[in-house]
Amino acid sequence: MPTSVDPAVPADPVRATEQWFVRRGLPYFVPSERAAVRAALQPRRTVPLLVATVLAALGVAVLVAWLSEDLTAAPATLTLVGVLAAVAYAVTALRARPIVTWAVTRTLSSLTLLLPMATRALPLLLVFVTFLFINAEVWQVAATLDGGVLWLTVLLFSVMGIGFFVVRLPEELDRVDHELDPGRIAVICEDTPLAAEASRLARDRGDDLVREAAVSGYERGNLVTALVVTQLVQVMLLSLSVFIFFLLFGVITMQDTVVSAWIGGPTHHVPGLENVSVELVQVSVFLAAFSGLYFTVYAVTDETYRDQFFTGVMAELERAVAVRAAYTLLNEERRVADADATVEMEPAPKRPTEGPPAP
Repeated sequence: MPTSVDPAVPADPVRATEQWFVRRGLPYFVPSERAAVRAALQPRRTVPLLVATVLAALGVAVLVAWLSEDLTAAPATLTLVGVLAAVAYAVTALRARPIVTWAVTRTLSSLTLLLPMATRALPLLLVFVTFLFINAEVWQVAATLDGGVLWLTVLLFSVMGIGFFVVRLPEELDRVDHELDPGRIAVICEDTPLAAEASRLARDRGDDLVREAAVSGYERGNLVTALVVTQLVQVMLLSLSVFIFFLLFGVITMQDTVVSAWIGGPTHHVPGLENVSVELVQVSVFLAAFSGLYFTVYAVTDETYRDQFFTGVMAELERAVAVRAAYTLLNEERRVADADATVEMEPAPKRPTEGPPAP
């Protein structure tokens, strides 16, 4: 009785592996995707787009500042449009969509692991930040910030946090390819589209397989980006929880008379929410962004947290590196085989026919 074949799964292990890479947030491991990204970063495409984005952002920023009569709204709008344009280009032309999808899915699926790890940082963080929340000077600073200045402050904290991740996380990747050997690659590649090929390559071409485990260029950037986005999603979830906590805490404990005395003027309430003031929202946003920066520093410096978090994530990335080594070597074998077949198929050159003998 013939077995049924799933049409969604390609029979070719190379094609199946390419789909496997994309589903796991590693599109740059696929040569065609990598070529598309390289083309998207060419100056002839990025420079005109950058100029158009800057001009559009300047126009929108001037318009928003004129309508709101607030000069601080101009730089905030300019940076917001720039960030949105960069994110849109990364998700579409730079093929970052699978990376973000994998990072978000990975984080949400491991919330049971995230909560115990976050409780290591939250107690001390909440004690420290709660003290700031009931501090008059913090309200005088945060509650009086214009919307544009508050956005730039949050953006500054975010850039600093991303900088910490970009500098420290590549250190974790250095341990991946250094600990791989042919036998381990064959074991790691089990339950992947290249399980059989990896076993054969580990047996016949072990040294070449280990050599291909070294990741660099766009592929290394893909691994770093996946780690950074995963950590950023965690930081955003933590910052959101801190924001909700202080919002509820402020609604319960902070009276308008106290807040008015601290900020030196009347409070402004959100329409339809009499117990929620604009000043409370601004202070909660400011402290949530600060908490996110604190958690970022904690995540890249605390060894216990890094061991707990990276145990699962690095196991997945290690398997991806092992599969990539087998995938690259298999592609190389196929190119050599195709080249040899082409040479064999070429007809032999004809010898020139001899002319009639000279008289």
